[in-house]
Amino acid sequence: MGAATEAFLDMLAAERGAAANTLAAYRRDLDGAEEVIGDLAGADREAVGQLAAAWSGLAPSTVARKSSALRQFFGFAMDEGWRGDDPSSALPRPRARRPLPKILSHAEVDRLFERAELEADSGKPAAIRQLALLELLYGSGLRASELVSLPLASVPRDAPLLTVMGKGGQARMVPVSERAREALSRWLAVRQEDGAGSARFLFPSRAKHLTRMRLFQLLRELAARADIDPKSISPHVLRHAFATHLLEGGADLRVLQTLLGHADISTTQIYTHVDAARLVALVNARHPLARSGTSD
Repeated sequence: MGAATEAFLDMLAAERGAAANTLAAYRRDLDGAEEVIGDLAGADREAVGQLAAAWSGLAPSTVARKSSALRQFFGFAMDEGWRGDDPSSALPRPRARRPLPKILSHAEVDRLFERAELEADSGKPAAIRQLALLELLYGSGLRASELVSLPLASVPRDAPLLTVMGKGGQARMVPVSERAREALSRWLAVRQEDGAGSARFLFPSRAKHLTRMRLFQLLRELAARADIDPKSISPHVLRHAFATHLLEGGADLRVLQTLLGHADISTTQIYTHVDAARLVALVNARHPLARSGTSD
């Protein structure tokens, strides 16, 4: 990899706080492009145009990601004065439709909570922990990695807000509902540490804290007991449900962006498509003309 691309990666880490996985993905994409056309800092428009053929067998979403990485690099190279032109117009621009996220209906969420609350009433620590996890996933829209790695110190005492460390090491504040605070209080009353390394985590385990895989398993097992298809449930699906149901209730898109910890509003805008699909279905099902079948 050339010095210019290494400098670009250093900038992503220092100025944008890119996470290790993000940096590794950029490195792979830039390395792959350099294998085809050589040093990116000196590649002309004709050379960049060769990438379309090299990437022809890839999925549109993959090509879009690779093109995005190169556009950002070329912009950086111009800002640094290493290039006098931007050859990114020669990059392919596939039309990749982003799939709509899976969501749960309000009824399914209700059944999930009814089952979790019933099991928590047994007083078993594992069941009380399960309810606390569920409340934070659906009630605050946390990512699985954010939830399982929550430090004990992040639990709110007076203000109903939780401090969360998101992607790229970016901290944000998310609201904690009264229900979630009550569930957390119940969990803290029975919480036990598994070794010294787990003492600082809200959801401790022998591996320091609960793993994302274990969280995934717990949710699917709960869904099965609530007579919900386990394949339809995951931590990310509950995060999508949080966002979609808030938007249905009238939440502002910018507020939703902040709550979800999205760096770019375009990521949050996927939920407007979900809500639009719901509105179209509502019109088709409930509009008087749709029911009567009247036509000109």
